[in-house]
Amino acid sequence: MSEEPKADQPQSGHVNSEADAHQKMVRGSAWMTAGSLFSRILGAIYIIPWVMWLGSNSMQGNALYAKGYNIYSFFLLVAIGGIPSAISKQISEYNAINEYGVGQRLFKRGLLLAGAMGIASGAILWFGAQPIALIFGGGDPHVIPVLRALAIALVIIPPMALMRGFFQGYQQMAPSAVSQFVEQVFRVVYMLAATYFIMRIQNGNWVNAITQSTFAAFIGAAASCLLLGWYYYRQRPELNRLAAQSEAKLVIPVWQLFKDIIVQAIPFIVIDTATTVFNLLDQATFQPIMQATFHIKVESINTLYALFAFNSNKLVMIIVSLASAIAITVVPLLSESLAAQNLRNIRQQLEDAIILFLFIMIPGALGMAAVAQPLNTLFYGYDQTGAVILQIAAFTAIILGLFTVVSALMQGLSRNRDVIRFYLIGLGVKLVLQWPCIVLLSAAGPLVATAIGMLVASLLILHDLEVNFGVRYVKLLPKINRILMYSIVTYVAAKVAVYGLNLIFNEQRQTQALIILLIAVAIGGGVYVYFALRSRLADIMIGAKADGLRRKLRIK
Repeated sequence: MSEEPKADQPQSGHVNSEADAHQKMVRGSAWMTAGSLFSRILGAIYIIPWVMWLGSNSMQGNALYAKGYNIYSFFLLVAIGGIPSAISKQISEYNAINEYGVGQRLFKRGLLLAGAMGIASGAILWFGAQPIALIFGGGDPHVIPVLRALAIALVIIPPMALMRGFFQGYQQMAPSAVSQFVEQVFRVVYMLAATYFIMRIQNGNWVNAITQSTFAAFIGAAASCLLLGWYYYRQRPELNRLAAQSEAKLVIPVWQLFKDIIVQAIPFIVIDTATTVFNLLDQATFQPIMQATFHIKVESINTLYALFAFNSNKLVMIIVSLASAIAITVVPLLSESLAAQNLRNIRQQLEDAIILFLFIMIPGALGMAAVAQPLNTLFYGYDQTGAVILQIAAFTAIILGLFTVVSALMQGLSRNRDVIRFYLIGLGVKLVLQWPCIVLLSAAGPLVATAIGMLVASLLILHDLEVNFGVRYVKLLPKINRILMYSIVTYVAAKVAVYGLNLIFNEQRQTQALIILLIAVAIGGGVYVYFALRSRLADIMIGAKADGLRRKLRIK
């Protein structure tokens, strides 16, 4: 494996300038965006052969996979307990005051806590699989073996996540990004190999194939742990050097370190589980509301559930992961500025994060909505209902991403009580709207109810940032307007391309849908890149490199 750039080695000292802070955020965002994006893309591409090998059971299999993974995700986030984000935030604060030794002690104690949380959560999920499946799985007995397969992964993922948080505390995003990708590679390889063996060689049961597909989470996590361990071993000399030259004025007992971790982690638990709680609410309410309102069979409900909970979600999360990457990067930087009481830096970092998010998220979401039909056909076969759901999911992804970013900003600024309060208000809105939205919009209802709830929470957070940190949204309006305008032009270009290509190709066939998709994405992406470079918006992301691209492409 190639050496990382020197910029990603552990750094000492404070954030001394706005330019340095902006450079760190852009560099970190680039690493996390790349790792998260490649992982999500790989996690979507496997669907094509996986669905094909499941055959006629694919929609039921997708529904079962989604039900199991939503429950597992909640347990996983509670097991991780926000510890990686809390560790990252605290290590950044200790490093900012030259107390590297305290941060490293915190990491080692955190590993013990994360290991204990993993074992406890795994045991609860394994032994409680039956009642949990009854409540959140609609009484489906097939959910039980899936949950037990996932319980094994719960044991090792919390320590792995904590190691990622440790590196992020040093603004080293490469280990996290690379380990995410490696985790996904091993998971997908095992998942596809197991499914092919069970369904095609053994002619086995599709439930067994789904169970092994979920067990792949353990295989991927094990590979990621080994890689992160190697990164840590390689950097031990530099870490020891930083600890040796620390101020060493802080003497913090072990119990205080544990207390600090837990106190910092609780808000992260609540916010990190926000999306999963919304998903679990959909999982628990969609089936009974549909049965009570429309009196349709469980198999039909599972098919509709799979359309929004698995099919569209898998693809939309590729875009949302971009926002998550930015959010993860900005938290330790804000913590450094807060520790240094540099309010000017804080305001600038908040404004940079919002613009970075919008620059990536809006064109990505509108672009996906424009190519929804060929994209859905490529992954799941031709289905007009599925394409409409994907379009709606793509639009609502902007709000999900916005909530991810702004809640992370609040946590980086230690405004934990406020962000929890705003989230609970948003959740209350979701609860109120869930029934009428499902009755009126069927499978699109949960998506719309979630979007409205998260929009309310996001607007409250944005107002809080303006009041308490002086974020100047008026100043950002010219850039936001340009991003919106170029994104709409991108959407129109891609939509027209899809329409025109449908006159030549048949979008109902997967191979031809792929051709339509590639050409439409190239046209839409080219339009956005052209306007972003010409208007200098691209300089936000790639800095001076934009000048070189403009010269090569002869853009004035």
